[in-house]
Amino acid sequence: MSDDPEPRTTQVDSQQGTLGAMILKALSAGPLHGYAIARWIESVAGDQLLIEEGSLYPALRRLEQRGWLTSRWALSETNRKVKLYRLTADGRRQLSAEVTRWRSFADAVTRVLETTGEAR
Repeated sequence: MSDDPEPRTTQVDSQQGTLGAMILKALSAGPLHGYAIARWIESVAGDQLLIEEGSLYPALRRLEQRGWLTSRWALSETNRKVKLYRLTADGRRQLSAEVTRWRSFADAVTRVLETTGEAR
């Protein structure tokens, strides 16, 4: 553990479920292409998370295979061919389940970290 007080950018790759949930959330407001999804997550996280292509695109494929999102080719604002991803009804239900799961997990971790007594 470091004593460095500077916040570090955390690379999100090994936490497939975490990345999947964040992708579903990014798409909850409407369709986005992969680069826009990554930038949205990074921006909302205050640039504390780094979403790399090597993690993002396999996660997008997994989510699509599970039926939680669909994709289609389109032209971007800069007239480039991009794959737009859209959340499905099943994806919206999954996002809701993921939010519930994460809140429960975060509450449990918070209780552990805020405990002032000795370990038993």
